[in-house]
Order: sequence, then C-alpha cells, then structure tokens
Amino acid sequence: MVKELRVNEKILGREVRVLGENAEQLGVMTVAAAKELARRNSLDLVEVAPTSIPPVCRLMDYGKYRYEQTKKEREAKKGQKMSLLKEVRLRPKIGEHDYEAKVRSIQKQLEAGDKVKVTIMFRGREITHSDLGIKILRRIAEELADVSIVEGQPTLLGSRIHLMLVPKPGAKVKTKEGQPENAQAKNP
Repeated sequence: MVKELRVNEKILGREVRVLGENAEQLGVMTVAAAKELARRNSLDLVEVAPTSIPPVCRLMDYGKYRYEQTKKEREAKKGQKMSLLKEVRLRPKIGEHDYEAKVRSIQKQLEAGDKVKVTIMFRGREITHSDLGIKILRRIAEELADVSIVEGQPTLLGSRIHLMLVPKPGAKVKTKEGQPENAQAKNP
C-alpha cells in the first residue's frame, strides 16, 4: 500500500522547509508561501518528513509519484512466489496402496513449491501406539528426502502427530503446465 502523505491544503503548521523537484534546498518559508510557489510551478506541495522541525515538504507532481509507487509495488509482488501450506492427513492403519497414493500427492505438492504438513490422526485407543504414526512419518520423510527437507521433529498434539515438509531449495519447481519453471524461461 502506498503511504498517504499530506498534500497542499492538508499540511498543518506555520513554517516548512521546502525542497525543490530535484531535492535542492529552497529554504524555510511559511506554508502559504510554499503553496503559492507550488501553484506557480504547477506542482503539489507534499509533506515528506512531518516529524522534523520544521516539517519538510517537497515540490512534486503527487499523482505521478503515487503512480510510480504503485507500479514499484506491483513489480515487487510479481517476483514473489506464494508458498502455501497444504495438509495431508493419514491414519496409522493406512493400507499400502493408500499410503503410496498419499506420498505421490505430497511429492506433487512439494514439487509445486508448497509446504506440506503431514498429520497422522489417531482415534480412541490408537494413541497408545503412537510409535506406529512416528514410524509412518519417518518413512515418508525418507522417501521424499530428494525433494524435501524435514522441518523439526514429529510433534504430538492431542490425538495427532504432525510433521512439516518444506521443498528443497534449488529443486525444480513445476508450473501449472507441468514443465519445470527454468525450462519455460528458455523457450520464449
């Protein structure tokens, strides 16, 4: 979000230090004189440092300034990769085929660049055999060691055991089309 600055009529106080368009010092003057100077040059008087004594104002085209700031923010957002947290839930008595399907699902999510929280859920007295859940989590971590890093140890919270898997840095991140990201950059 672009920070809202006080402009022209919203500037309070009696005196301000005025900077020109190219940041040259124009001196300390009354607010009325500074507004008149800005009006003559078809510019806005913008308060850039309201806490200094006297407040510092600058002569600039405020609309153009705001446009450039929002453009910079959009460019910064464009370069960021949103990393989502996905959760995959398992049971301690999971069948082999179901286990393999869950591991493939976790691998796809890691390759897409998302963090994955693997949860083993226990019902009733199954919690007495929490070692089975830890064993499953360790097996998953071993099988996915080439595409993920284990973040912390398995943690027991209530009737669930959690393990966090993070994609390995430098691993090929697949895009929606299924091609690795760096392969798309080569083909215009």
